[in-house]
Amino acid sequence: MFPDQPEGQGMPDMSQLLAQAQQMQEQLVAAKDELAKTEVTGSAGNGLVRATVSGVGDLVGLDIQPEAADPSDTETLADLIVAAVRDASDKASELASSRLDPLTGGAGDEAGPQGPLGF
Repeated sequence: MFPDQPEGQGMPDMSQLLAQAQQMQEQLVAAKDELAKTEVTGSAGNGLVRATVSGVGDLVGLDIQPEAADPSDTETLADLIVAAVRDASDKASELASSRLDPLTGGAGDEAGPQGPLGF
């Protein structure tokens, strides 16, 4: 029936393939749930500003040391906040990749971002 298969062997067991697909889906959902509960911290200005994001990229905390808040220079403070959030987001993205790529084979890389971290 299929030229590349030895005679006597039929189609692959579809129920087994479906079970494997469902198991992979469950592992992916569990990994995403774990990422949502994980927090990652990034910093800027030698720790003057620290941002904490969830493993899925949601900003959940921001800590600003008093010496970073110069009322006459709010632009520098804004830059430090952006840098700290970016640092935390980059770390969260790396964490997500390390946890999800083994499950997806990197399949999400080409699809483009659907959420803050591309899933």
